[in-house]
Amino acid sequence: MAKTKFILPGPETVTISGQTIDKLLRAGDGEAALLYLYILKTRGLSSSDEAADALGRSAGGIADAMAVLARLGLIKLDDAVTEEKPEARVQEAPAEPPPMEEQRSYTIDEINKKTQEGSDFSTVVEETQRSLGKILSPDELQRLFGIYDGLRLPAEVIVLLVTHCITESRRSGGGRMPSVRYIEKAAYTWEREGIFTLDRAEDYLKMLDARRSALTEIKRALQINDREFCASEKRYVEGWVACGFGADAVGIAYDRMLIKTGKLVWNYIDSIMNSWHSQNLHTAREILEKDGRINGSGQRKDQRKELKDGNEKFGAPNREELQRMERLLKKIKED
Repeated sequence: MAKTKFILPGPETVTISGQTIDKLLRAGDGEAALLYLYILKTRGLSSSDEAADALGRSAGGIADAMAVLARLGLIKLDDAVTEEKPEARVQEAPAEPPPMEEQRSYTIDEINKKTQEGSDFSTVVEETQRSLGKILSPDELQRLFGIYDGLRLPAEVIVLLVTHCITESRRSGGGRMPSVRYIEKAAYTWEREGIFTLDRAEDYLKMLDARRSALTEIKRALQINDREFCASEKRYVEGWVACGFGADAVGIAYDRMLIKTGKLVWNYIDSIMNSWHSQNLHTAREILEKDGRINGSGQRKDQRKELKDGNEKFGAPNREELQRMERLLKKIKED
């Protein structure tokens, strides 16, 4: 019997951590796994009714699958739905430490004994106190030891985690130092992402930096200069980045959206991005080549305006639109 070869179609648009896959496999619930894939595909912007329609499942079946995913800690159910965002009912859950009563409790004597035995936890304590500029309280020592002994993060990874949390807290909190509780929450995220070596931690931090830079460039392309993205906007943008889009492509979509609507309409621009993604078009060059607005060498094609009954036909390439595209791309590169 001939062997069957399986070939995956093109690059995937979402990633799932090994820990998440393990949780889904251990649960052994196909309906929950299917729903989780749908949630990732829609970036958590669908309601349970929409999920039921898309997957051909009953409302009760979707509710049961959601309960499984919530129990696994893979999603959180958001009942605080506003009129402006009726779709924001399901979203990926951030890593959160379990309630204190469910955590392994450590006594100060246990921690002191471990430290006196010459373990590298003493180095973790020294470096954390030096970085935070204070002596840790008993509660803070217990949380830090939980990261070390409970989550099994190596000492060198914890030290890098603390440094990262300080950088993030200063960036977003006006220069304030992070609490140990903040560091603990970040540690659960790292544990969930499988970050147990320095190399893996460094790769993860590089990925975060690249994502932050991409979001900043896209914010400029969308002409948002005086504020940060709100939560729903950030979900849209992070979805585009996950699909492989950069600021240049988003800028083209933004320009076309303005031509059509005259204002920033997020679901309209998202539909443009989804259309391009379905055609495997992700760079400005690919998009303009597909539209026939530049040739294979990247040079602009001369095209005449197409007029109908004295009015410009919508969507027809013309010199003004090409010039606008060129100015937009040039501005993005200069910024």
